[in-house]
Amino acid sequence: MKKIAATIGFLAGLYLIFRAAMEPFDIDMSDPATYRNDWGGPSLFGVLLVHMGPGAVCLVLFVVLAVRRRKRAGATIEPRPRRDDDQAR
Repeated sequence: MKKIAATIGFLAGLYLIFRAAMEPFDIDMSDPATYRNDWGGPSLFGVLLVHMGPGAVCLVLFVVLAVRRRKRAGATIEPRPRRDDDQAR
């Protein structure tokens, strides 16, 4: 059940990140009429915050989780022995 929840959360996060990346291309930032009635409107800052904020939060969360996972996995792996080529650099 945990894997299903994690998969659904991961896919939802990917959707929010994709949506955040596409939002600046979806609206004409120089024409307030294109985003006036959107969530967060009528200001451009509000629209971008509402539409891009969740994607930015998900991206930060994904990076934090990836770093934690890498640190946890790296703690169990022994460092590779140095070769003569590595010392010359």
